Amino acid sequence: MSETAFTLVGGPTALLEYGGWTFLTDPTFDDPGQYQGAAGTLVKTTGPAIRVDDLPAVDVILLSHDQHADNLDTSGRRLVEGGGTKVLGTLETADRIATVTGVAPWERSVLEAPDKATVTVTAVPAQHGPEGCEPVTGTVTGFVLTGSDLPTVYVSGDNASLEVVGAVAKRFAPIGLAVLFAGAARVGLFDNAALTLTAQDAAEAARVLEAAAVMPVHAEGWQHFSEGHGELRTEFAAAGLDGLLRIPTPGEKLSL
Repeated sequence: MSETAFTLVGGPTALLEYGGWTFLTDPTFDDPGQYQGAAGTLVKTTGPAIRVDDLPAVDVILLSHDQHADNLDTSGRRLVEGGGTKVLGTLETADRIATVTGVAPWERSVLEAPDKATVTVTAVPAQHGPEGCEPVTGTVTGFVLTGSDLPTVYVSGDNASLEVVGAVAKRFAPIGLAVLFAGAARVGLFDNAALTLTAQDAAEAARVLEAAAVMPVHAEGWQHFSEGHGELRTEFAAAGLDGLLRIPTPGEKLSL
């Protein structure tokens, strides 16, 4: 069986090798710059560790949502809209982007191919802010990957809710690898509430998920991420879970 490996590209974007398949999360490949949106200006501060033209062959793109440039920037959108790669996303995203296959919460997609493991991708809920945020921040999805003799992988997407994490844990714990979108993103909405997991909540999510390893993403590379790797290290240590946390260096492949 092929190894499970993880490579952070930057921000929410990572390559995940799993069961012989290569997955790409939320594609963002632009150089640093500014993006105007409904919530104001988002500022990207670092470029990708891997350029879009240097990507390996990608089998599936896991797109948590398309509404915000820090999860789908200009280069990433071209990749998604170009066709040729299977893209899973929300039903709402599929309505906006023809190349996206929309999946509802808890809906399963089975991937089968010669010389690869059969992998099930289950769409799971995500809540991009406090309760009731969806009319403003939009619908988001996470994903869980499962396969025979493979670790269960949870990709949270832009989720700020521990209640949502609990629902995922109820169905899938223990989790072999939790890819948690952290960074406590704040843009002034909802009294400047965190729109993704805080470091403290990420540590609690790891406990609830019974995670064997945690890879944080969405914690560097953009100005509106209010917490980073330092806060994650502190909170995981305070919770006695620092042995689970693996801080990825952009561009470095980590085997699990």
